[in-house]
Amino acid sequence: MIEYISIIITAIFVNNIVFAQFLGICPFIGVSRKLSSAVGMGAAVTFVMAIATLVTWLLQTYCLDPLKLGYMQTIVFILVIAALVQMLEIVLKKVAPALYAALGVFLPLITTNCAVLGVAILCVQKDFALGEALVYAVSTAIGFTMALCIFAGIREQLALVEVPKAMKGVPIALVTAGILAMAFMGFSGIKIG
Repeated sequence: MIEYISIIITAIFVNNIVFAQFLGICPFIGVSRKLSSAVGMGAAVTFVMAIATLVTWLLQTYCLDPLKLGYMQTIVFILVIAALVQMLEIVLKKVAPALYAALGVFLPLITTNCAVLGVAILCVQKDFALGEALVYAVSTAIGFTMALCIFAGIREQLALVEVPKAMKGVPIALVTAGILAMAFMGFSGIKIG
């Protein structure tokens, strides 16, 4: 049980996928203008990351490793993630149109989110069991969503204040992201277990 708690706290705070590992920066900067968009993207990433980790872990364990095709991992994982997102989009459109409409444009954007691929590869590299991999994926997605929501809230506030002309838009966003990353470095000393 302590291993799972350690995985959860480490994935959300200590090794946050955005602030410590610098994965998923494109949607972090691009989708964080509004809090509602950030929440939608975070929910979609959480769902896709969990499913992608499950499928890629099974493929790695039962296909790639036994057949000694580990060198194909990245290509296979990219294809699996793209196919999963497309299948998920089709299924949601038919089965749950309200959820499909709520996720909107965020679902196709996840195909290009390197955080999803990064988590799938990290689960294999860390030699996680299936349960640990799923906990890690969901916790990482929660950390991603938290980072996205914090950043979106700050950007909404920045839109209301006077910012020097040279710093408007992306420059102030990058400075803010850097300050947030430094703040999250404070969690790096946490030891669990």
